[in-house]
Amino acid sequence: MIGRVVGTLVEKAPPELLVDVNGIGYEISASMTTIYDLPKVGEKVVLFTHLLVKEDAHTLFGFIDRNERALFRVLIKVNGIGPKMALAILSSMSSAELIANVQESDVTALTRIPGVGKKTAERLIIELRDKLGQAAKQDLFSAPAVLRQVQADPRQEAEAALISLGYKPQEAAKAIAGVPIDSASSEDVIKAALKGMLR
Repeated sequence: MIGRVVGTLVEKAPPELLVDVNGIGYEISASMTTIYDLPKVGEKVVLFTHLLVKEDAHTLFGFIDRNERALFRVLIKVNGIGPKMALAILSSMSSAELIANVQESDVTALTRIPGVGKKTAERLIIELRDKLGQAAKQDLFSAPAVLRQVQADPRQEAEAALISLGYKPQEAAKAIAGVPIDSASSEDVIKAALKGMLR
């Protein structure tokens, strides 16, 4: 696995980059977020990378920081989201914005991403919330306040639990919104939300 590339930025042709490392040119695919933060052509560049190996190709993806790479790795594990779609998502919003939209179950914001319809947005919310929580537990993300909330907020855990019980994301979010903020645990929030839904 190639985890990092340090060299001279030779060419920028979004979403492709060419980086010269001791005379060897690496073709690297990157999100627009990364490309916006790159130095000028001819200058030194450091990219954190992910190598995707398939039968017909070896593709190297580059990221400006570890957080974006970690989020890319989480995204490509979501059912129906390939590396090209993952780059499109990361090009459309920052890592922090994506995490916030997932936490808030903001389907509308996610459907603004090219190629993401309502069903895909809902699947992203359901699958990403769990996967982001696991990533936070493993300390894959260093910037944090945003991610730590996935595990720290009992309302988020309760909402995920309601969705796993078969409720739609919008129904779960609405039910959780009606629960008093001072509920002590996710279990308390779930019980209160279910009572409210059954009234």
